[in-house]
Amino acid sequence: MRNEFTAVIEMEDGWFIAYCPEIPGANGQGRTKDAVRETVAPE
Repeated sequence: MRNEFTAVIEMEDGWFIAYCPEIPGANGQGRTKDAVRETVAPE
């Protein structure tokens, strides 16, 4: 089964910050968009 969720990605002080509003505690950070996506939604 596959679920889809929203990932909000913002840039702050040179870092990309991401969180998923539907899942409390699902957040991450990284220097690139690809890096931050991997921290929030690893495959």
